[in-house]
Amino acid sequence: MEPERGSSVDLFWIPVGAGTHFQRYSLVLYEELVARWARRRRLGLLHAALKVCVAGDRFTIEAAPASGGPNPSGEVTGPVGSTWAGRMRLFRYQVYVRPGDRLSDQAWAVAPPIPLTHDAGVASRILDLATQVPGYTWGRRRPGHSEMWTSDSTVSWLLLRAGIESGEIGVPAGYRAPGWVSGIEEASHGGP
Repeated sequence: MEPERGSSVDLFWIPVGAGTHFQRYSLVLYEELVARWARRRRLGLLHAALKVCVAGDRFTIEAAPASGGPNPSGEVTGPVGSTWAGRMRLFRYQVYVRPGDRLSDQAWAVAPPIPLTHDAGVASRILDLATQVPGYTWGRRRPGHSEMWTSDSTVSWLLLRAGIESGEIGVPAGYRAPGWVSGIEEASHGGP
């Protein structure tokens, strides 16, 4: 018997820099400095990613460093650090919408995936909106935002714009997701 072709959206929390050494250690140092400045304890940093299924067709969505070469599918890209640095592909990120169920860093997820919905309309909207995510400068705080724009911003923006209350989604204890609130602020008050 063939399995039922359903729809779903699942959120994964993955440590930033999972599977790397330099990026992970540089971010531990970054978080140590931010925590000291804010006079709080150091927390682990998380990166949000989505698995979306619409009528049995599966996709993964996440923002990550841009791949080299052309971008024929028109996925959103943006600069990292500063607008001028973004002229070089090395300093660009990309919002990937990959067919299939493979999420490269899933093995490092800090908790089981969070099921967000089984509504086919919401799942379809997320896929449609993925080409409309603002390509703001990663690591910079936008005017009117309380946090910098990051990969987490793109996910929270997508969820809220598609009809999922991303402000009600909690980050696992002992961690934080820098930029999550910025995506909510953008989706609530402005942007594309």
